[in-house]
Amino acid sequence: MALARQGLRVGLLDADIYGPSVPTMFGIQGRPVALGGKIEPLERFGVKLMSIGFLLEDPKAAIVWRGPMLHGALQQFLKDVNWGKLDYLILDLPPGTGDVALTLSQATRATGAIIVTTPQEVALIDVYKAVSMCQKLNVPILGVVENESYFICDGCEKKHALFGVGGGQKVAEFAQAPLLAQIPIDASVRIWAIRERRWCRRPRRAV
Repeated sequence: MALARQGLRVGLLDADIYGPSVPTMFGIQGRPVALGGKIEPLERFGVKLMSIGFLLEDPKAAIVWRGPMLHGALQQFLKDVNWGKLDYLILDLPPGTGDVALTLSQATRATGAIIVTTPQEVALIDVYKAVSMCQKLNVPILGVVENESYFICDGCEKKHALFGVGGGQKVAEFAQAPLLAQIPIDASVRIWAIRERRWCRRPRRAV
């Protein structure tokens, strides 16, 4: 959204097939349509969006796919979606080093990766592996973002670090990349993600 506000053309591909979150985080529901052999992405806040979550009849149902089906879906989202001319196509990957990351590393030329972690040690165990995977695949690491770093009580200026301190910095040092941000826990983000939900309806045939 920050890139779009700068006047850049941005697309966001939700590559977490088993746990798609983009529809919820952007507060949008709807069905993409096929026009001229291409899937038209939905759009909100100036960002073009594609997620398997837009195609599910029941958002609570599990997606039980093996590797080849996963690979096919990701290829379709990359090649058969009418992204148009973009300055950035951002791919939101699931945690870990599984099939999704490997498939996309083979199908795309990534400009770089941003590593997102929370501060606690149990999270860092997996994040170190993600950093190592990027290094082995020659994907540059642009930086590290530490999420859920702290929260500030109402009427109190003190930062409370629920999950410990310094996890993001450890990952940044391991990756030899800058620590880009430490994002606090903010209840208003959760509240507005629900309040701002919108339906996106298209008049033509859904896919």
